[in-house]
Parts: sequence; C-alpha cells; structure tokens
Amino acid sequence: MKKILLVEDDPHLADGLTINLEGEGYEVVQVDNGKHGLEEYHRGNFDLLLLDIMLPGMDGLTLCKKIRAGGSTVPILFITARDQTEEKVEGLLAGGDDYITKPFNVSELLARIQGIFRRQAWLSSGDTVDDAYEFDGRYINFRTYKASGPSGACDLTRKECMVMRYLVERQDQVVTRDQLLDAVWGYHIYPTNRTIDNFILKLRKVFEDDPANPRYIETVRGAGYRFTLK
Repeated sequence: MKKILLVEDDPHLADGLTINLEGEGYEVVQVDNGKHGLEEYHRGNFDLLLLDIMLPGMDGLTLCKKIRAGGSTVPILFITARDQTEEKVEGLLAGGDDYITKPFNVSELLARIQGIFRRQAWLSSGDTVDDAYEFDGRYINFRTYKASGPSGACDLTRKECMVMRYLVERQDQVVTRDQLLDAVWGYHIYPTNRTIDNFILKLRKVFEDDPANPRYIETVRGAGYRFTLK
C-alpha cells in the first residue's frame, strides 16, 4: 500500500480526495497547512506528497524546497488554483514531479499519480542502464540521484536524472524535446517545449568541462539533443 501525505487547506476538497485515494487502495494522511505538513512529513514514511501551493503557515513551494534541501527524493505533485506558467515552472524546477490545476477531475489526478509511480519505477530499473553509470570520469546514480563531474559532486532532481537516463539509453541517437517531455512528464507539461532546455543546461554544468561547448550532451540544431561519447 502506497502512503500519501495530502496537504490541502480546503476541507471539502481534502475530504473528497482522501475518500477517492483510499478507495484506490492508498493510505492517506491529511493536514491543512504547510507547517503541519512539514512536521507530518518528518514523522512518516511517505511514497508521495500532494501539496497545495497556496497554504497557510507555509506555502507549498517553500515546503517542497525544504523537503528537497534535506535530500529527500519523495515524489511531489502540486495542486494549484493558479493557471500561471511561471508558478508551475518554479515548482517543477524546485523539485516537483508534476502539478494539477483546480478544478480537476479525480480520474485525472489518479492518472497523474500512477504516471509518477510508473516513471519512478523506470528511473530505478536496471533494464537498459545500470543504476550507477560512469563515463569519462563522470558519474551518475539513477537510484540515489547522486552525480559528479568536473565541478565536483552534486545532487540532481528526479526530473534531471530522468532526462539524463533517457539520453543515455539512446546514446548517439537524436532525441527531440517532445520525446523528452513525453517520456519524463508523460505529456506536454509546458506551453513551449523549449523549457526542457533548462534541464539540459543544468546537466551540462554537471558533466561538461565547458558547458558552452558541450562534448557529451550535444544540441542537434532544429532537431533536439544527442548523448555521445565520441
């Protein structure tokens, strides 16, 4: 049974979501503000966090950043009443895995949750690439999200690891931005797929000697990206 922490200050929405999630076999812990959400997170062992962005005490973005700062890789799905691109992108770049905008259909939320768990399993699988992958003195662990390169060791987000794994699995193949978005997020989460460039820039800073002149993560003009060791 997967255990979910729901942090939502609308009691009617929270109660409805809890009933539906429990009906799908999830165990749900429900709190109504960010401060209590952080306290409950530290007490429990959760498989997923559902965070409203607009929360009393501590907003969902701040809560996410505090959890990620502690090294946690637990999946986080944001619930937001705002259909603002900047807020959504900020949440995802802060370490969120997905978002859903109010009002939403419960079946869509359940599909998003299942997608997160499915992609999490893919990232941790060793079917095509080992958990720990090394190339030219660089290192990345797709299970722990640890990485190291010319600038030293660092922690990657789950999405950064997913992007890197997708590229590594298709070494020497051109991968489009649409393919990356579909594989890593499951749908076109951004209004423009060029936002994927932010994740590529971060990976180049970790693994390239000169990020401005990449050797491993190449840009194929007009097409997408390619991971190569040539």
